[in-house]
Amino acid sequence: MPEGFKSRYDLLIITGPTASGKTSLAAMVADGVGGEIISADSRQVYRRMDLGTGKDLNDYSVGGKQIPYHLIDIAEPGYKYNVFEYQRDFLKVFSGLKERNVFPVVCGGSGMYIDSIVKGYRLFEVPPDTSLRRILEEKTMEELTEILATYRKLHNTTDIDTKKRVIRAIEIEHFNSTSKEKQTSFPDLKSLIIGISVDRESRRRNISARLRQRLVEGMVEEVKRLLDEGLSEESMIYYGLEYKYITMFLMGRLSYDEMVHNLETAIHQFAKRQMTWFRGMERKGIKIHWIDGELPMEEKVRSILDLLRN
Repeated sequence: MPEGFKSRYDLLIITGPTASGKTSLAAMVADGVGGEIISADSRQVYRRMDLGTGKDLNDYSVGGKQIPYHLIDIAEPGYKYNVFEYQRDFLKVFSGLKERNVFPVVCGGSGMYIDSIVKGYRLFEVPPDTSLRRILEEKTMEELTEILATYRKLHNTTDIDTKKRVIRAIEIEHFNSTSKEKQTSFPDLKSLIIGISVDRESRRRNISARLRQRLVEGMVEEVKRLLDEGLSEESMIYYGLEYKYITMFLMGRLSYDEMVHNLETAIHQFAKRQMTWFRGMERKGIKIHWIDGELPMEEKVRSILDLLRN
């Protein structure tokens, strides 16, 4: 399809659990519609955090052609980028693409970021609520997740792997429900959402294989370089999963084998939570068109293009 592809949709969103092949599929589709990719990943915004966040930058190359991507490598490690900033930056990129008549393809697995543009979260900067935090810190992860799920507009991410992140999400929701006069509107965008479906066993194999490959490629060394730059142990643990467990290993709190085992288990649990999150989106009325991740790439691309046309 030529540049400036037209569709009744304002944008395409490709999502799914970790290790489901989102990036390569999004790049192929973007190539087919003359589009560019907007990342929806809460950790890929950070520079020099490549292997641990799974940037897979080689996947943006299609037939020797580099597909442009946005909202990757835009913040320094240690900074706590948030959904308010994501919406702001997303709108800048989205508006720029529309001005150039380029079709936006959103790709990522961070539910908060995807939800914020699909549901149109209202833009606002949320101040800390210390009294609410004290109450929430006494609760378990399960209790916090249940509290978050009671809100009408959820600001949670799919990567709720730390209590701190869930508490912050609830804090945002509480502010949202009590301070509406401080909010500004977000445009109503018509989105086609594609979810990549991978059966549980295949997903587990993919996760395990990808983890071992990234360890071989130097993921431990990546974390060590960040610590050597002066990032604190607390900052690294904040980013969760790979950065949390590898930091614990480097600090001598876990053996290498314990680190690998615990990290692998945590990523499997994370992928399960992602799928739970997507099912929750559907229960709340968001239509996700699921595509079998095991299908040949050409067939997946063709299915998506057909949906965009129709």
